[in-house]
Amino acid sequence: MMTDTALTVGLETSTHFEDRLQQMINQGSLTLMLSIGFRTGLFEVLGSVDAATCEEIAARAGLQTRYVEDWLTVMHTGGILEYDPLFQTYRLPLEQAALLLQRGGTHSYATSVQWVSLSGKLEDEIVSCFRAGGPLPADLLTQLQSQLLEDHSVSIMNGLFKHVLPIIPSLIMQLCEGSDVLELGCGSGQTLIELARTFPASRFVGYDSSAFLIDKARRSADDEQLENVTFIQRDLAEIHAIEAFDLIMAFDVLQDQSRPIRVLDQVFTALRPEGTFLMQDLARSRHREINLQHPLAALLYSISCLRSMAITEPDQSADNSRWCQEMALQTLEEIGFTAIDVHALPHDLVSDYLIARKPGRPAS
Repeated sequence: MMTDTALTVGLETSTHFEDRLQQMINQGSLTLMLSIGFRTGLFEVLGSVDAATCEEIAARAGLQTRYVEDWLTVMHTGGILEYDPLFQTYRLPLEQAALLLQRGGTHSYATSVQWVSLSGKLEDEIVSCFRAGGPLPADLLTQLQSQLLEDHSVSIMNGLFKHVLPIIPSLIMQLCEGSDVLELGCGSGQTLIELARTFPASRFVGYDSSAFLIDKARRSADDEQLENVTFIQRDLAEIHAIEAFDLIMAFDVLQDQSRPIRVLDQVFTALRPEGTFLMQDLARSRHREINLQHPLAALLYSISCLRSMAITEPDQSADNSRWCQEMALQTLEEIGFTAIDVHALPHDLVSDYLIARKPGRPAS
């Protein structure tokens, strides 16, 4: 028989959990509205003015006033915006603006919140995968990820030039002088097109398994009239090149591959001696206790779950373990890469950046 004390404790626990559930629902709704604010340019408008009325904000953004009014109310309720009832104006504080608009090299929270809305678009397919097994339609996931990248192409490019490329000593100078570069999983080609425009002396090649995205990348390159970039539809585990590239890049790609070890083996073969491999990967450890210390742990596991559903035939070669930082480092070393470094960069809390070098030829 349950005692009065046990009943009281149980009721308190239940009430506390109900409070948490209400907070989760509110925060989930706020996250969706944050994503809408990024995609519609509302945060850019708010970051460009000191304070403004709903009508002024809607006019600057080119949006419908009645919907903007509801959105502003959500942002005020969630503590994102300040509201002055006397003048009926909204204000985005500088501290919030620095984080939301990536000022000062902060993490791209716009990308993080849109992973939530991205998952929502795939909810029916995700439920089917839980019940019947995968895979998730790979083209659908790829196209949604490509849309996410296009929405934030400017901030991503800023991160590439400000944070990513500088971690490789003398890389920018080498690109200025002329290098052969391959990007695996190039998507719609935004990164390579920007690099080809910035470094005309270098030659760039992009591989992606999606015919849809490769066609889009080719059209973009033609529009730019760039002659130093080429896009090819190809399975990333079948690079089929021998000592052809000085630099190979794989941004956010390896954890989506059914044969990541095969991909890295092909990378090693395709690099010239003393060539460099630059890989961005989800900051996921083999050890759960490490992952749970991450400030965005729930997001990391959500992304990992979503991406694992897009893999048709997982690589069974490493004790059936999921792809993680420890496995990536071990594989790179076993294949023959040297000078392997891991970098955590301030603009990207959910990723690790790995640099590995192919040894030069031994002296004769």
